[in-house]
Amino acid sequence: MAEEEESGSLEYTPTWVVAFICFIIVLLSLLAERGLHHLGKCLKRRRQDALFEALQKLKEELMLLGFISLMLTVSQAAIRHICVPPALVNNMFPCKKPLEKHHAPESSHSLINARHLLSTGESPNSCAAKGQVPLVSVEALHQLHIFIFVLAVFHVIFCATTMVLGGARIKQWKHWEDRFKKHPSQKGASKRGHAHAHAHALHEMFNANHEFFETHAGGFWRRSVVISWLRSFFKQFYGSVTKSEYIALRQGFIMTHCRTNPSFNFHKYMLRTLEIDFKKVVSISWYLWLFVVVFLLLNVGGWNTYFWLSFLPLILLLLVGAKLENIISSLALDVCEKRDRAEEAVITPSDELFWFHRPEIVLQLIHFILFQNSFEIAFFFWILFTYGIRSCIMERLGFLIPRLVMGVLVQVLCSYSTLPLYVIVTQMGSKFKKGIFDDMVQSTLEVWLEDTRNKGESTSESRRMEIQPAIPESFNVQVMELECEDP
Repeated sequence: MAEEEESGSLEYTPTWVVAFICFIIVLLSLLAERGLHHLGKCLKRRRQDALFEALQKLKEELMLLGFISLMLTVSQAAIRHICVPPALVNNMFPCKKPLEKHHAPESSHSLINARHLLSTGESPNSCAAKGQVPLVSVEALHQLHIFIFVLAVFHVIFCATTMVLGGARIKQWKHWEDRFKKHPSQKGASKRGHAHAHAHALHEMFNANHEFFETHAGGFWRRSVVISWLRSFFKQFYGSVTKSEYIALRQGFIMTHCRTNPSFNFHKYMLRTLEIDFKKVVSISWYLWLFVVVFLLLNVGGWNTYFWLSFLPLILLLLVGAKLENIISSLALDVCEKRDRAEEAVITPSDELFWFHRPEIVLQLIHFILFQNSFEIAFFFWILFTYGIRSCIMERLGFLIPRLVMGVLVQVLCSYSTLPLYVIVTQMGSKFKKGIFDDMVQSTLEVWLEDTRNKGESTSESRRMEIQPAIPESFNVQVMELECEDP
């Protein structure tokens, strides 16, 4: 057997086979690298800087995968020589081991490791001579290597699919925004021929606001906390964002952050913030890798761990969707209370409506939901193509089908309901996102911020004069009153 393993090494492999395999691997790698490079140039040419940054983040993830792959490849020779007491590797198997007779010479675990130890010229009984067994086989390391790659690929695909479908859903709202772009602002309403169009716009806005408040706050029963949450829970399954809600939330955002520009393109701003958030969602954070370790640890035969874990993303997604819908209802109730106190009946965005007064928590939850869902589907396909449909790791059919159904449901619901809800509702925080500025203003503000951090309050007047000419007159940002430019 040792002679067979030796004859299969690189020393006894035809050179044309080695050269051909090397050529194919290098060619595919170069094509992938050049493809990403040209995609980045295309995004830059179209001035889609947020998507370009997301692409850069994707390259960082690919580099991390490369390091993981390199570490597994380099360290496998050392790992397979680690010997441990048999008691440490005799429990917590993904599959229940068949009962074996006590006089069996070796377990399947030891036999697999022995086969790979032969290729190094080391005796397979090196651990047995110490009364121990190998920690892990090279085959197991290779399969783990493949799973990590499959997981990363599925995560990127799922995130990109969610963002594309969610973005398509948000683009359906564009005709609502265009109705206000066609109507002149109040400054131009006094001109001849514009008064009627402006009156029509105000009438449409009044009807939308009336419908919004009647839907969410009309009647005593709608103000009940229990009824409000129940309605929010079920509304996420149909018409997550209606025309009246869009117009009311748009007006509340503009009246709070862009009062001097009533024709601000709110829809384009939301798409811009979605592109910025995509950069965060497509990455795999350190705590997500920690979850992978925990999931692999709990994959014990008979526990049906992955079946129960498949409920986690669905439960979190329904909770997030209900919370976002409830925030819309809370904004309507707040306006009604202001009306009762004879105050200005305008939606007032506030961080207090979100969990722990932090709107960014919603994005972190969506990030985790997408990763957990991609983990479920990636694990299924990895087991399917590695061990087959009848593998004991695949669990019973009664557990498998619900897992797949919930995975598809989470993907569809997140794309068409939760993500669009997130994009518009998180604009109702106390602060606007940086997507409200175009690239030139954003760069100028970053210069200000960096200069303030470096100089503090002792910034010299000469330095201020150096920065001032770099600010275009068309992007004059007031401290007390911010004039928003269309993104």
